[in-house]
Amino acid sequence: MLTDEIDFVLGVDTHADQHALVVVDAATQRTSRRLAIAASRLGYRQALRVARRHAPGRRTWALEGSGCYGAGLARFLNEQGEQVLEVERPAHTSASGRAKSDALDAERAARAVLAGAAGALPRLNGQTQALRVLLVTREGAVNARAAALNQLRALILTAPPELRERLQGLTAAALLSTCIRLRPTLDAERTAYVVALRSLAQRIRTLRLEAVTLEHEIAERVRALAPQLLARRGVGPITAAALLVSWSSPKRLRSEAAFARLTGTAPIPASSGKTVRYRLDRGGDRRANRALHTIILCLRRIDPDTKAYIARRVSEGKTEREAVRCLKRYLARSLYRLLETTPMPT
Repeated sequence: MLTDEIDFVLGVDTHADQHALVVVDAATQRTSRRLAIAASRLGYRQALRVARRHAPGRRTWALEGSGCYGAGLARFLNEQGEQVLEVERPAHTSASGRAKSDALDAERAARAVLAGAAGALPRLNGQTQALRVLLVTREGAVNARAAALNQLRALILTAPPELRERLQGLTAAALLSTCIRLRPTLDAERTAYVVALRSLAQRIRTLRLEAVTLEHEIAERVRALAPQLLARRGVGPITAAALLVSWSSPKRLRSEAAFARLTGTAPIPASSGKTVRYRLDRGGDRRANRALHTIILCLRRIDPDTKAYIARRVSEGKTEREAVRCLKRYLARSLYRLLETTPMPT
């Protein structure tokens, strides 16, 4: 409990157009004020006036979604010298009877801080936020390219026999080149297929070029920010960027255990009776978790120590999945310590 360190907690549930704000007295645990503010600079100033009037003294802001809908409010409060903590959004469950409203979500965020469950500062580093924008855009281009390629291959299956026989069995590069060279004929059905195939092939090439351009930009920024991270075996520009975005800046997270919890690599007890085991964490930052998993997959191919570790753990009775979970936890600890020594410009 943090009641001896702060007097008030202002919980905020953030949304695109407006935020729900509550003021909780740390000493009495009672909610003294509830209101909705606009998600704009005018609303942010209103929230600060309410805080100064109804929460004087030592106060802390508890924000849900500080890296998304609440990014503007978090940045504004930080500029005003306010203390802001990031609160993880609760998992959506199907439990019946659980009350749900924006005000209640804001109150839960405030009480999470009082219970010591919120220990991360918001992601306010401009360099890593820029990386996040590039990563999200690249991921969108990669997903769109994969969807277009699947659509192209599905279209070939129903194409006229002459087209289908010409295009089936080609590699992706050869398929795109062949589709782009197709020309319409007097046959209406074939012409429609040709137009559709050429359009999809050109779209795929454009999206691939976009993804490659973004990857080069991400790689350059990562080399400038954390070259020692790229020097680690198995770590590439995309995985390094994902970890940098999740970590954001030194001292944002209180410990390497908090980083493991954030990246979904903290072990969760799942023991029963005489069986003692831990299960995988399905929460946290899934992009960072995927980055750690990708690094482990690479190390399993090229690193003898990783292969020996997995073999030893399997011989001790663990499954390969459990051995990989342990590896991801060790990797999260190692990379967190490396990142904490990284000087980060703002």
